[in-house]
Amino acid sequence: MILTKTKNTIKKIVLLALVTLPFIAFSQNSDFGNWLIYIGNKQINSKWNLHNEVQYRNYNAVGDLEQLLLRTGLGYTFNEGKNNVLLGYGYILSKNYIDETDDKISVNEHRIFQQFTASQFIGSVKLNHRYRFEQRFVEDDFKMRFRYFLGLNVPISQSSNYYLSAYNEIFLNTKTAIFDRNRLYGGIGYQLNKSIKLEAGYMNQFFETSGRDQFNIITFINF
Repeated sequence: MILTKTKNTIKKIVLLALVTLPFIAFSQNSDFGNWLIYIGNKQINSKWNLHNEVQYRNYNAVGDLEQLLLRTGLGYTFNEGKNNVLLGYGYILSKNYIDETDDKISVNEHRIFQQFTASQFIGSVKLNHRYRFEQRFVEDDFKMRFRYFLGLNVPISQSSNYYLSAYNEIFLNTKTAIFDRNRLYGGIGYQLNKSIKLEAGYMNQFFETSGRDQFNIITFINF
């Protein structure tokens, strides 16, 4: 019986990834990248939580590292679980190509951030708002940035563990060239149990003069 459940779970995970693969056909001329993302949340008690996150970002399907992101933080929940404030730290290793060559340089960034999140329901649709302010130490340079994230989750049906997910996030700098980037995402998710859900989807990230497409695979774990 356990083996049967395991096989069914594997089938569902494979199906989840395959459903979103057709998005690749809409990629731009740039290489279609892949982000592997783990997002975890540890409840210390009813109010306090520890956030932990790992993102492995590739220029292509896998193996050509673009960025490794590690993020953690301490959060406090209030308003009957609808709101959370969090103080966090992130380390980001970027591998940037030099002009038109195949050579890369490594760029290290240490990041402190403060964020406020709020959730609400409109019928069965869940809306998530996240406001984040970042202080970024990029090698010898110091930058600050504001981000606003609006996401929604839509259950496919009351009897199904599958759901649709979408979000838009805008990044704004505090100095000249205010607009930094925008991320637009759409995907499908599966709730394995009350603690774990898997998600896969397409994300377009565009800058002032360029853009990139990514296929994202995300694991969420609450423990």
